[in-house]
Amino acid sequence: MKRALVLLAISPFVVSCATVHTRGRALVTRGVQVMGGADKLAAVKTVLVMATVKQWEPEQSMIPGGEMRYANEATVEAVADVASRAARLDIVRKFEYPAPRTFTFSEIVTPDAGYVAGIDSNGRNKQSLESNPPAHAMSGLRLAATQRELRRASTLLVLEMYKNPDRVSGIGDVTVGGVAYPTAEYRATDDLTFTVMFDRATGLPARIRTNDYDNIWGDVTFDLVLSDWRAIDGIQVATSRKYELNGRPVMDVRITEAKVNAPIAADRLAIPAAFKAGASKPATGAVPYQWVIRRQFIGTYLDSDVPSYDARATTSLRLVELAPGVQHVVGGSHNALAVEMRDHLIVFDAPVSDWHSNWVLKAAGEKYPNKPVKFLVLTHHHMDHAGGLRAYAAQGATLVVGKGAADHFRRVLAAPFTRNPDLSSRDLSRAEIIEVADKRVFGDGQREVHAYLLDNPHATATLIGYVPAARLGFVTDVWSPGAGALPSAITSPLAALVAGVQRAGIAPVKFAGGHGSTADYAPLAALAEKK
Repeated sequence: MKRALVLLAISPFVVSCATVHTRGRALVTRGVQVMGGADKLAAVKTVLVMATVKQWEPEQSMIPGGEMRYANEATVEAVADVASRAARLDIVRKFEYPAPRTFTFSEIVTPDAGYVAGIDSNGRNKQSLESNPPAHAMSGLRLAATQRELRRASTLLVLEMYKNPDRVSGIGDVTVGGVAYPTAEYRATDDLTFTVMFDRATGLPARIRTNDYDNIWGDVTFDLVLSDWRAIDGIQVATSRKYELNGRPVMDVRITEAKVNAPIAADRLAIPAAFKAGASKPATGAVPYQWVIRRQFIGTYLDSDVPSYDARATTSLRLVELAPGVQHVVGGSHNALAVEMRDHLIVFDAPVSDWHSNWVLKAAGEKYPNKPVKFLVLTHHHMDHAGGLRAYAAQGATLVVGKGAADHFRRVLAAPFTRNPDLSSRDLSRAEIIEVADKRVFGDGQREVHAYLLDNPHATATLIGYVPAARLGFVTDVWSPGAGALPSAITSPLAALVAGVQRAGIAPVKFAGGHGSTADYAPLAALAEKK
């Protein structure tokens, strides 16, 4: 009798699971059929694709929450060998932002290692700088992200789902933009799930989604939208591919030519032994996909297994004392500044991630016990300098931002962040935010710290910092002190900084930077005076 009761109790669940799996598999089976059939798809051994690509970066906008910055256009020739799961991409990428330049490079991706030949970023790591010609092994983070995106974009993904029915389930309809898509979920690995939405009329895959974490907007959807299907060697291929981040298009790919089963020379897919030895395996777990993918959009990605610093060159961030009670957080691609007050700390910038911020909070807490961070001054809204703001807000810090930016950051802090690997989810919507319309003075009777609004061509609502007792300024992106020699003639960002210093009526001897290190201010002021 007990057994009968147990069977009655679990049978609805069993039937429900069976129905879910059946619905998902039916969608996949139909998709395989309309794309050419299982036999035809399985006969694909190699693929060659030529495409044009355009990319935009939403979190490098001029105005907080404003129009995306157009980043680059590129041509790509990609070849892939199905059996070995190896691919090569030869890329010519012409950037518009943050500065015009062209990078020509190749990527080779295998199951166990990745390789980059040529210069692909301004943020070159130690191995790239020391190699002649320039080249480096991919970090495990980049390798995992590249593997995921190649898998997402593969015409054979639906065949892979068809061959692994135990990892497929139907989840009902998913509505995007008013369209309800019959949807199957594919658990590709324990760490990776694709949500595949099918066109109800044609049966073709229409959207392939992952649920990602973005350091500004928290939990986000990242969709590959497929259209303009054409028959190539008897197989349906989507020749138009748009990528959407939370519904906003950030990448547009147009396939101009494709071939199936064209011969590929073996050496085209071979990683040189010197770079394969010791190369990172693909990362698992909480890969910061959006950071890895989109920093490449603007050609500034530091290819490292630690997003904040080059793991080949150093083992940690570090504090450098610039004056009594003034610590520059350096050692990585992005810097912050911590200033000691009588009973609290003020920090300028929260770069990269909450992992980075947690490091700063811990190091500053050990250096200055019982002095919490009371104010976090964000020099501007860009993702690489504000992406770690939640860790400070979670500890009660007040955010200090430039005029016109408060509403943007209120929306940011109201966004859910359940996928944040570095901070447990909580309600941050009530965090205090204050705007600086012109000047803000923070004082405790012993020391003052100033924040000034700076008119500049990089981003609106930008602030610079100043510690009068140390005659030390802090600036991000408008100038990167110590990162290189000054130009022979003044540029508009540098001129904006000099004008801002003059308008503020301050007298800095040095500036510390959100990039670079520190540098004397006098040579910059002199450069601005040249005719």
